[in-house]
Amino acid sequence: MPTAAASDGGSAAAGGSGALRPLDPRALDEVVARVATELRQPGMVVLIRTPQGEYVNAHGVTERNGTTPVALDTRLRIGSNTKTWTGTAVLQMVQAGKIALTDPVSKYLPDVPGGDTITIAQLGDMRSGLHNYTETLELNRALDDEPQKVWTTEELLGLAFAQPPYFPPGQGWHYSNTNTVLLGEIAEQIDGKPLGQIFQDRFFTPLGMTGTSYPAATDTAIPAPSARGYLYGTNVETMEDPSIPADQLAQVEAGTLAPRDVTNDNPSWTGAAGQGISTATDLAMWVEAMVDGKLLDAATQQARMDGVLPTGRGTSYGFTLAQMGPLYGHTGELPGFNSFMGYDPVNKATIVAWGNSAPYADGRPPAVTLVQELVPLLYSAAPPADVPEGGLPD
Repeated sequence: MPTAAASDGGSAAAGGSGALRPLDPRALDEVVARVATELRQPGMVVLIRTPQGEYVNAHGVTERNGTTPVALDTRLRIGSNTKTWTGTAVLQMVQAGKIALTDPVSKYLPDVPGGDTITIAQLGDMRSGLHNYTETLELNRALDDEPQKVWTTEELLGLAFAQPPYFPPGQGWHYSNTNTVLLGEIAEQIDGKPLGQIFQDRFFTPLGMTGTSYPAATDTAIPAPSARGYLYGTNVETMEDPSIPADQLAQVEAGTLAPRDVTNDNPSWTGAAGQGISTATDLAMWVEAMVDGKLLDAATQQARMDGVLPTGRGTSYGFTLAQMGPLYGHTGELPGFNSFMGYDPVNKATIVAWGNSAPYADGRPPAVTLVQELVPLLYSAAPPADVPEGGLPD
């Protein structure tokens, strides 16, 4: 998330893509170096896999003024890519007959306003209408003033429920972390174990995602080897617009204003919507398994893919899965880190990227910005629309 509140994304294609070009490492290297320099990234990592081969670029270092190079196994906070774990776990429970997408939320959580008319499907599709707690001034102010605060789910939901809904259930689309936090609560109730253990048992261990974890709410560390994350401005300053004020932006461009190190700010405010830690290697492994149907049976997988529909707000989305041009996956951002994971099931192409100073001072998310420039180098015919401008709202 650029701040706790973020802007809407741009466009996503309806489907399909042109044939892949042969990988051109020199051209790809030039783009990575230029974007990393322009957006002042201490480190950026890119992993691309296609049937023609693999491209890896680990550019820069793990911290400002440091000497340790970034690598495929460098761990970072992955923000809203975590949502895909939460959603997939719930879909596995649907597949097992433990819950139905048509069930009302009130069947599991009786205190959700309007929960009798909000379905499980509407939570995953971002169509519940429930207010996004990360768009509240209260949360953003607290993130600036109390960065080590340990947030409870009850506190986060309380911020959301104190605000009116955006629309009646099913009558609109609005990206809301509240939806995924509720799905996490429901998953814990059904499986009878903490969400971190659910993810470990269902995904991390079976897939061999050894660099991936879902930390406890009190844990602010990123296990080594890890990258540090940096942020320009404050959460309150960038609530409505992710770019910092013009006078500060001028100082950044002049090299006289440095970002803050926010690596160990407590991420508990993201919960099931964004608290995960992973690596480029593991994100590639995950997005390929998720989109290629290795985690769900054929019928459930087909229903999930068919449910990725235009939102009316420039993106396509369905049950914690986004379509971004020919790629399916997600983006993730919270102060200090921005990441992208996408897999094209038609052409068997994978793209994962991350940067560790996010968002940039002018509001651009580094990983998403980089992928936007890399995609045209990978396809012989540019998709009708590519990665959403600014990424998904986080």
